[in-house]
Amino acid sequence: MLEALRAGGSRALVMRGEPGVGKTALLDDLAERATGCQVVHAAGVQSEMELAFAGLHQLCAPMLERVDQIPSPQREALHTAFGLSRGPAPDRFLIGLAVLGLLAEAARSRPLVCVVDDAQWLDRASAQVLAFVARRLGAESVALVFAVRMPDGVAELARLPELVVGGLTDADARALLGSVVRGPLDERVLGRMVAETRGNPLALLELPRGLLPAELAGGFGMPGAAALPQQIEDSFRRQLAPLPDDTRQLLLLAAAEPVGDPVLVWRAAQRLGITSGAAAPAVGAEMLEIGTHVRFRHPLLRSAIYRAATPEERRSVHRALAQVTDPEADPDRRAWHRAEAAPTPDEDVASELERSAERARARGGPAAAGAFLERAAALTRDPARRTERTLAAAQAMHQAGAPDSALRLLSLAEATPLGEVPHAHVDLLRAEIAFAVNRGGDAAPLLLKAAEQLEGIDVRLARETYLDALSAAMFVGPFAAGSGVRKAAEAARDAPQAPHPPRAADLLLDGLATRYADGFAEGIPVLRQALQGFRGTDLPEEEGLRWLWLAHVSAVDIWDGTWDEHSARLVELARDTGALTALPLALSMRIGMHVWVGELGAAASLIEELETVTEATGSHLAPYGALALVAWRGREAEGTALIEATLEEAARRGEGIGVAYAHWTAAVLYAGLGRYEDALAAAGQVTEHPHEMGVSTWGSLVELVEAATRTGDLGRAADALQSLTRLTRAGGTDWALGLEARSRALLGDGPAAEADYREAIDRLSRTRVRGELARAQLLYGEWLRRASRRLDAREQLRTAYNAFTAMEMEAFAQRAERELLATGEHVRKRSVSTISDLTAQEVQIARLAGDGLTNAEIASRLFISPRTVEWHLGRIFAKLEITSRRQLQRR
Repeated sequence: MLEALRAGGSRALVMRGEPGVGKTALLDDLAERATGCQVVHAAGVQSEMELAFAGLHQLCAPMLERVDQIPSPQREALHTAFGLSRGPAPDRFLIGLAVLGLLAEAARSRPLVCVVDDAQWLDRASAQVLAFVARRLGAESVALVFAVRMPDGVAELARLPELVVGGLTDADARALLGSVVRGPLDERVLGRMVAETRGNPLALLELPRGLLPAELAGGFGMPGAAALPQQIEDSFRRQLAPLPDDTRQLLLLAAAEPVGDPVLVWRAAQRLGITSGAAAPAVGAEMLEIGTHVRFRHPLLRSAIYRAATPEERRSVHRALAQVTDPEADPDRRAWHRAEAAPTPDEDVASELERSAERARARGGPAAAGAFLERAAALTRDPARRTERTLAAAQAMHQAGAPDSALRLLSLAEATPLGEVPHAHVDLLRAEIAFAVNRGGDAAPLLLKAAEQLEGIDVRLARETYLDALSAAMFVGPFAAGSGVRKAAEAARDAPQAPHPPRAADLLLDGLATRYADGFAEGIPVLRQALQGFRGTDLPEEEGLRWLWLAHVSAVDIWDGTWDEHSARLVELARDTGALTALPLALSMRIGMHVWVGELGAAASLIEELETVTEATGSHLAPYGALALVAWRGREAEGTALIEATLEEAARRGEGIGVAYAHWTAAVLYAGLGRYEDALAAAGQVTEHPHEMGVSTWGSLVELVEAATRTGDLGRAADALQSLTRLTRAGGTDWALGLEARSRALLGDGPAAEADYREAIDRLSRTRVRGELARAQLLYGEWLRRASRRLDAREQLRTAYNAFTAMEMEAFAQRAERELLATGEHVRKRSVSTISDLTAQEVQIARLAGDGLTNAEIASRLFISPRTVEWHLGRIFAKLEITSRRQLQRR
């Protein structure tokens, strides 16, 4: 690791081993060997697991003077997370980018080694951020090393390189044991101790302490076969027994104080009447070291001391620590100490914990907020207030991505009699968790139930919940029990009226409810009003992030021209506000837009970014953008594999919208390849149950008309055209009517068919859907060739071929080429420059740099550091034999 670091590389490593096996010793050895490097330390503390970003602050504190060198949004996110400034709660991935940038800046002068001991006790927010950083390290000269206790684990650190630290060999274990045991040792006792400790160095050093020579010589009184950490803790407790009472109390005080601040410990000791002389026996026994920090010989010694104390003894030291903790500088630790000191419910302490929860939530630590609120609920005497705090804790845990904890808290809340309002909130939260965990399933019925209960309590929240229910039903589509989307739409249609003036979200709810309950045409006027509302400059950020994706989908559904603006604004909002969890869906929408307008290169670039974001954020969104891209490109093997995988995964999750989308893209793919039987089968899967799909079926109806006419199933094609025409006439845009004219031409003949083809080309040429326009020209050319009008056919086919080639729609281009050859025309191949020497990430960086983005902007897009971008650009310039970004843009 150090060799790679000094050569400019970066590494991450997780050391795993049981307590006492030597992980800390190896970290200390690493720090000693890291000559010429900077070394920063952090350690998880069990009693600090509820304090958001406590571990991260430990690690970053020595480098915070460099924080001004990272981009402003990241700097502000880090300041907010650490409580250095106020602002909206930052997305944890934005904080991750900030920390990555900060470490990279710190490593500019010298390589940086970051050591994190006892990572199993990191607060969850810190663990998430540090794991994110570890996976994104590149060329920063940063090493990030974690030590994790086994069998404990840190889920966030999964998939990182791992080193398992085992025990000593039998011979070394005997030698180590012999170094601490004075006098003869019974061979059978020695063998048993070596076997039971499994070569654990700390156990070999500690277990003999406190045993009498006779016990060691003959094995009398040896402990039973308890778990090794328990054996070590028992040994530590035996060592406590001979110490004076005030020394044991001082040790307990130090064990309960997580920071290791000697000033704080001595102030609390004074409160308890403990004198400075109490430390001497503990220091002499090498249990405790008091210098600039208070440190125990081993974390297990700390936990042994704490567990050995009675509840009243623990409450006593926490009370003293609360009294000496500054309520202005460290209010959250003070609140936690007060909570641990409270023997019975205490509203004053519970209120203080509630305020700590608000601070944690504002810093972007919902898991910490949930812990504070859960403890506050336990200290609340009033049943109604206790339920309220328990529900708030459940909501925080849901926001933290901990559904099991959230559901456990909901069960606690439901165990008490609930009034109308809390009962509605329980149902709403349970529905939200169901929708977050699994887009299919029971989410829509649960949301509808919650929305109905909320009608008489909070009209705005009720309407938002109806919109969530409708969204959930659309995701489930044909997998819903009963009538699915229609049932949700009918319930939403009967929701209380929105306050005046209605928000864009209110209009969207009314429009979608009408569209699915009363009919496509009936919903369009209100939907168009809603779509204009989402274009407004006064649209709140929260509302945009929450609903713009649904506005975009609705715009495509009714062929409305605002679809481009909605997807662009959603991506911009997600990036500008740091709402990176919203970015995967936003990018998927944008990719689809680029595919529709024939900008497949731009779509491919965003696909690479989407994959990076998805990997970094752990998103489980179906690959909607990738499906559209591979279908229109016409890459058979890649497309078939992706479609099959998506169908399987979406069906498993009960995500009907994903199944419908995969079938539609399959129909497009097979149309390009000329496999019309397969295209017909795929399109039919979507159009078979149009009312239950929860997604527009017009795209599949268009494909069905073409595939059915090509396979001679004219009756089915006519039925599909009739269904399509009802939709396109209601839509009334050039996009809609152009597709209708093209589809009608396929079933026509003579002058009427030619007029329809010309209308289709004329209308589609006034839109941005270049792929559909080129397909109209291809079909018209094919029709002209079959009518033996070769010269006219060549004109249309040549135009289509050039368009498909420019858009990289390979299968459709080959179809046009075959038709051109059939007319007798020689097809001149267009040369396409390649950059095959570059890696996938280098291509991604080159494209973004060519678009004019700075290193910092590229780093933010790709979740890497600016230094890694700089390093990649150096390699790109060398491979392409260029020296400037201007040359890169031309290339």
